[in-house]
Amino acid sequence: MFVKICGITTPEMLDVCVEAGADAVGVVFAPHSVRYLEPGAARALGERLPGGIEFVGVFQDAPTAEVLASASEAGLTTVQLHGAVEPRGIEAAEAAGLRVIRALGAAEYAAGAADDAHLPAVRLLLDGPDPGSGEAADPASLLSRPPERSWLLAGGLTPENVAERIRAYAPYGVDVSSGVESSRGAKSADLIRAFVAAARQA
Repeated sequence: MFVKICGITTPEMLDVCVEAGADAVGVVFAPHSVRYLEPGAARALGERLPGGIEFVGVFQDAPTAEVLASASEAGLTTVQLHGAVEPRGIEAAEAAGLRVIRALGAAEYAAGAADDAHLPAVRLLLDGPDPGSGEAADPASLLSRPPERSWLLAGGLTPENVAERIRAYAPYGVDVSSGVESSRGAKSADLIRAFVAAARQA
């Protein structure tokens, strides 16, 4: 089970993610987010990561040029794209040597707003209606149209429910942010460890 911990802002919590066995660590470049980091600050975190752990930058409605510039400055391995993506934006990121995760609301995906056949062959992340808020993805949406590719489940996940939801929806991976926080924007080492352990045991 692929496990991503998102919204990391401090070296201490990044180190906890690594020690707990996370496969990917995410930093947020959406300026409205309480977890927002400048690319230069993100690079200082990424330099602490051992090889083999994905360093993911999260973008919301960002122009392709901004995504590529921030990814280069921060030293990202992967970009996670929410909201509007410019035509050929995914291909441009891949051409720059980046892995891509395309994030969509689960209900939006199930309603056919994005067709697997017309999306580039990248991983999907299916989220709740308000990414980063802890609001769960709609269960009916997740069951009505499961993706025919590798996908990550996000939205409302916690150490207490992640194993149950993995069993219910069979994603390739899970992504958590607010579900491992002691207060909004403040990660908890104990919750991160518990989340990774629970996901691994599902």
